[in-house]
Amino acid sequence: MKIEPSSYIHSTAIVEKGASIGANSKVWHWVHICEGAIIGENCSFGQNVFVGNKVNVGNNVKIQNNVSIYDNVYLEDNVFCGPSMVFTNVINPRSSFSRKNEYEKTYVERGVTFGANSTVICGNRIGKHAFIGAAAVITKDVKPYALMVGNPAKQIGWMSIYGEKIPLPINGNGSWKCIKTDHVYILKNSDLSIED
Repeated sequence: MKIEPSSYIHSTAIVEKGASIGANSKVWHWVHICEGAIIGENCSFGQNVFVGNKVNVGNNVKIQNNVSIYDNVYLEDNVFCGPSMVFTNVINPRSSFSRKNEYEKTYVERGVTFGANSTVICGNRIGKHAFIGAAAVITKDVKPYALMVGNPAKQIGWMSIYGEKIPLPINGNGSWKCIKTDHVYILKNSDLSIED
């Protein structure tokens, strides 16, 4: 086990031998972190969180209460997981058949927000700074900066790094400047990026 001394582990938490937890991270009540988990710096794990063996968590990731991060889920820096949101890792689970060798990978790029009770079906990539609304069900890859809602989730707009809805159409071309951060967002051929 490699736990940086500046991290806080609550007395009720279970952190298995072999897990790695970076500096200034906080692990709260009744959290279970498995032996193969790799967790970055300045992370926070709320009550009753589970983190599997084959899980990588970047820096400054906030995991709210009752979230389970199963094997083959990879979270980059600055991801926010709202209360009770869900990651899956098997497409077709059955109690009678073990499918541990069929886990699919889910990649969450930096800055993504997941609203409370949202669900991510495994095997998908969530693009940087996407915003997944509460109770949305992600069934396919998500574009960077996309605002996704519903079941199955559909894109209804774009979200800035700051967390404001961008007044640009989903399809087409255009530009918009965020007055909070001075980022200029460029919509070109229905893909959004930040001007270099």
